[in-house]
Amino acid sequence: MTASRNSRRLPSSDILLAVALLALLSVGAAAWVWRNGWTLYYGDAVAHLNIARRILDSRTPGYYQIGTVWLPLPHVLMLPFVRDDRLWQTGLAGVFPTAVCFVAAGAFFYAAARERLSSRAAAGAALAALALNPNLLYLQSTPMTEPVFLAGLGALAYFTVRFRRSQSVRAVTGAALAALASTLTRYEGWFLIPFVALYFLWAAEKKRWQYAIFFTAVASLGPLYWLAHNWIWWGDWLEFYRGPYSAKAIYQRALDAGMARYPGDQDWAKAWLQFRSAATLCVGQPLVWLAGAGLGALVWRRAVWPLGLLALPPIFYVWSIHSGATPIFVPHLWPHSYYNTRYGVAALPLLAFAAGALVMLFAARWRGVAAALVALVAVGPWLLRRWPEDVITWKESQVNSEARRAWTGEAARFLRAHYRPGTGVIHFFGDLTGVLQQAGIPLRESLHQGNRPHWEAAVSRPDLFLWEEWALTISGDPVADSLWRSRRSGPYYDCVRTIAVRGAPVVQIFKRRAGTIRPPAVLTP
Repeated sequence: MTASRNSRRLPSSDILLAVALLALLSVGAAAWVWRNGWTLYYGDAVAHLNIARRILDSRTPGYYQIGTVWLPLPHVLMLPFVRDDRLWQTGLAGVFPTAVCFVAAGAFFYAAARERLSSRAAAGAALAALALNPNLLYLQSTPMTEPVFLAGLGALAYFTVRFRRSQSVRAVTGAALAALASTLTRYEGWFLIPFVALYFLWAAEKKRWQYAIFFTAVASLGPLYWLAHNWIWWGDWLEFYRGPYSAKAIYQRALDAGMARYPGDQDWAKAWLQFRSAATLCVGQPLVWLAGAGLGALVWRRAVWPLGLLALPPIFYVWSIHSGATPIFVPHLWPHSYYNTRYGVAALPLLAFAAGALVMLFAARWRGVAAALVALVAVGPWLLRRWPEDVITWKESQVNSEARRAWTGEAARFLRAHYRPGTGVIHFFGDLTGVLQQAGIPLRESLHQGNRPHWEAAVSRPDLFLWEEWALTISGDPVADSLWRSRRSGPYYDCVRTIAVRGAPVVQIFKRRAGTIRPPAVLTP
């Protein structure tokens, strides 16, 4: 029986065709996004790119530059490309790995659907509903982490459904490695581990506990490594969760400043409403209807596990909204803005798989037609709408980056014209790093909070340790505060450019005054 199970393999021609089509789709979408200048609209995309860059290009390059809040795998995948100045400045260094992950995600997703539904037409419909979604296509054309996680989730889906038939240790190993990659990409990957372990206890015909323990041990290496990383470098196992740059700390500072609580915080009904609304905007209402109808086919095929696995990321987000850790704003609900709206894409694999299963309700001779209709209906909302205005992930990035792109561009043009290589610039690592990226100033010529201990010395005792000729500040940041203190005893800096953009904090560029002991006449703290 085991030999018979292992001999039934997925046709390689199917996978090769899927990979080829996905690659063409990925390259076309990425080229279109890059040609229109949208690659770095997301602020997070710029941050991911610059975190990867500073690992190689910094006054203190190396492992420490990985940081603490964002998980490391997406940044590590960018390393072969981000050392190239042109690829770094354009953002393409971050697009290459996300595009490859998109192709891998689609191939694994197709293989999982083909394995579990035993129908090429049903698997093709599910893949089309997933891969042709313009919101996912936009994300895979930017240096974002969602496509990387999707690759891990797709591989996990395939190896777990493969295990149900093969009962092989190779399938368990593949699932464990896929889960490990997911845990090093996004925190919802951590949430998957206990549920997949329970699946192996349920699905294994023998060695239940051995398989479950082996999977858990390998998959848990990701969270254990990250906890140890935070403890070794920051002295707190949970620095990523409760440190000063964590989402929790940022939220608490906003509450202390008088901001209203996020919608859905400690309210399950509103948490579900926020996620459901974002998901509908990301996947389209017709796909939701198709998926609802396809649930019957999944129950009929007893494909309970794929449904449960793919439902875990949406459940995680609802839980995160309820806990206050992850806000999601959508334009038609209070506070009527865009923030993390893209997280609704987490529901896409689940709904696409269920929509593909709908094809199984048709007779075999009609399944090809049914698959084409499912694909057409799934992508229909965007065929009749304005491009790209009605692609919610693009709109979110465009609206939220408008002010940042304005002041970043102006500051970069100024520094490009006046900065002399080697003179140095101090700044707070974050959005301001995008100015250096656009200006083409290597990060090794900058001083930021990732350059310990020189950074702490420079901002606490500028009179002794602040040597950079240039300073780039946002009002109220540590560099601005340090310059304000230095006006008494030096070094003295003149504000040579102030950039005020509506909806953004004031950005100031300072240049060190040479040969003077008198503090500048005007200095804004």
